[in-house]
Amino acid sequence: MSGRLLIIDDDPHVLEAARLALQPQFSSIQTASSPAALDGPRDVDAVLLDMNYGPGEHTGRTGLAALDTVRARDPTLSVVCLTAYGEIDLAVEAMRRGAVDFLVKPWENERLKATATNAVALTRARRESAERQEVVDALAAPPLGSAPVAASVAMRRCLALAQQVAKSDANVLILGENGVGKEIVAHEVHRWSLRRRQPFVAVDLGALPDTIAESELFGHKKGAFSGAAEDRVGRVIAADGGTLFLDELANASLALQAKLLRVIEQRKVVTLGSDVERGVDVRFIAATNATDEHLYDRERFRVDLLFRLRTIEIRVPPLRERPEDIRALVPHFLEQFATKYRQGAVPTISDQAWRHLLEHRWPGNVRELRQAVERAVIVSSRAALGPDDFQLVAPPPRHDSLDAPGGAMTLEALERSAVSRALARHQGNVTRAAAELGITRSALYRRMEKYGL
Repeated sequence: MSGRLLIIDDDPHVLEAARLALQPQFSSIQTASSPAALDGPRDVDAVLLDMNYGPGEHTGRTGLAALDTVRARDPTLSVVCLTAYGEIDLAVEAMRRGAVDFLVKPWENERLKATATNAVALTRARRESAERQEVVDALAAPPLGSAPVAASVAMRRCLALAQQVAKSDANVLILGENGVGKEIVAHEVHRWSLRRRQPFVAVDLGALPDTIAESELFGHKKGAFSGAAEDRVGRVIAADGGTLFLDELANASLALQAKLLRVIEQRKVVTLGSDVERGVDVRFIAATNATDEHLYDRERFRVDLLFRLRTIEIRVPPLRERPEDIRALVPHFLEQFATKYRQGAVPTISDQAWRHLLEHRWPGNVRELRQAVERAVIVSSRAALGPDDFQLVAPPPRHDSLDAPGGAMTLEALERSAVSRALARHQGNVTRAAAELGITRSALYRRMEKYGL
């Protein structure tokens, strides 16, 4: 076995006997004559710890104190106490304090081997569980810098509804424009739910090509298709026990929507390349910037999937409708980025800059505001930020046709018109509009922000 042991006893004969008995079975055996050996770092999987040290010592105080030290430093490390015949009560007290077993001296070698083996296995199981919990905690935590900041009545009502419905375990559909904070609301639903200690797994369906979306969601077995070199756990299974957040839901193909509907209805997943169904316990939260007209267009979206996900509906208002949140979010972002970029004192905002920020339409919503503040913190050296520090671009005048009065349009105007028409044709579906224009989604988002679309 590859386990590593530390044996502590003040009797050198006991140490040697234990070492000789266990050496063939374990990769590393360290010995020490005093619990002081626990003061330094020890890379071990289990400790065999005598309870008494020194002539005439029978109270076990030294051993119990050492046990408490181990448990405080590393709760995953298994400790087996070594006791004499007359110290069973002491062994019981040690078990109460966290020892996993006890051995009576003199021991039988087979019992010694079995006890040490079980202690090592228990340590490893505890550590694996702790590592999994760290992953769960990381998945359950909201994104960096995304703590809800809500000063407006509209946003407070939105977050209050998220908190209210959280414990119901019902599916939730979150509606709103790009950048308003739909994922923040989804995190709030999860944070207030009974699943908050379980994973929160997000998947951006708009960023997944149809060729890999099914594998990403449901997983695949090795050899299921060309390039499947190893097994992959899908996002649905990864979210088992927790919450799966389906962002940009309306961008999923009808075929993928049908498969999602089946999972939501039956709570079962079939991994690609397998014919075995696996049950899952997942709460589904979906988000989209699509309009009702788009959602009820049967050529683009399955209405039965909409009904399944729309048990609870939360609409997140655009930032231009809640100026109170601009006043709350700007100081929040200023402090965040001043700390991130080690700027020292947090900049203030001049009165002119405040007017500039409050008059802007914020087509990119909170995402655009956050980026504007980040740019200002990076590029400005002034203690009080002015309007120019935010580099906000007012949307150019709209053109309903290419036959603009006064002659030919500029290249920017032509580009804006092409982007606007593509988005209109696809009813706001960024993925399809980007495909028609021959650019990436991120490139399209940049142009939408630039032109205020």
